[in-house]
Amino acid sequence: MADVLAINSDYQRSLLQALELFQGVDPHDVQDLLQRCDRRDLAAGELLLSPGAKNEHVFIVLSGALNVHVGSPDAPVLVTMETGACVGEMSIIEDRDPSAYVIGADASHLLCIHQSVLWEMVNASHEFAKNLLVVLSERVRSHNRVIADSYGEIRKFERNATTDALTGLGNRHYMEETFPREIERCGRDERPVALIMVDVDNFKDFNDKFGHVAGDRALRAVSEILKKQFRPHDVIVRYGGDEFAVLLPDVDAELGLAIAERVRRAVCGKTADGEDSLIQIPIRVSMGVAALDKGGELEDLIRAADAALYRAKRAGRDLVSN
Repeated sequence: MADVLAINSDYQRSLLQALELFQGVDPHDVQDLLQRCDRRDLAAGELLLSPGAKNEHVFIVLSGALNVHVGSPDAPVLVTMETGACVGEMSIIEDRDPSAYVIGADASHLLCIHQSVLWEMVNASHEFAKNLLVVLSERVRSHNRVIADSYGEIRKFERNATTDALTGLGNRHYMEETFPREIERCGRDERPVALIMVDVDNFKDFNDKFGHVAGDRALRAVSEILKKQFRPHDVIVRYGGDEFAVLLPDVDAELGLAIAERVRRAVCGKTADGEDSLIQIPIRVSMGVAALDKGGELEDLIRAADAALYRAKRAGRDLVSN
């Protein structure tokens, strides 16, 4: 290795300064230690570091490039380490196996610093020690960014998993999470809870006549009216297809009927809320209302509200029933 990074010319000194761990380092402080370092040629696609394989070296890219993958060698490239960059320092500092896969992006020429030599370089040069701290700090920031991005993706997935894409309301999965919790809370406090099932009348005929695009617009319009007509703490979900479900905490059967009738009239344009109505779209809704009996569960409430909705439809539609 003595002929690789021997500090005997300005050109070789400039090569040393191009390596991130040696920027600002007096070459004479580390000259003898560099002679104890090895060199390694890595082919494109060849594995250098991997989780589960102990590492004892810091590798500096003298030429070529390395790809870093997290989770699997086949995972997307997290970052590419170009000439002058180093890898492997985190596993030495933490005295743990590498946390990522490092693979040759191109045919690469590497300087290999054994961990024992690394610590001697830290003691020999304050600039080297500072550079190592800077590299470690960058790694920590990079890891934090990955964690933050991953958390953001997880939150996005969770939102998509519980949100109906068409209306922006909660979906059945959301209902299964929130309705039992609200029912349990009301039961614990001995307060009533009601459920309203809302079904768009003759929606299949509407789709057949006006097309699915118009059908989607109508469902979005219904959902917007529901959002405006119910209280902020009422829980509205798209139950499926052209059906919605609304859980009303602290509402008994009688009040639930009155609320449902008001909402039905708003949808068909028979209230003062003309700007919110669907009077320009031939859409009407039927609604079934049920209140939870003492000791009852969500399935009982849904069954009762569904039965009430069926009665409203049998009675002619565009009605509220209990």
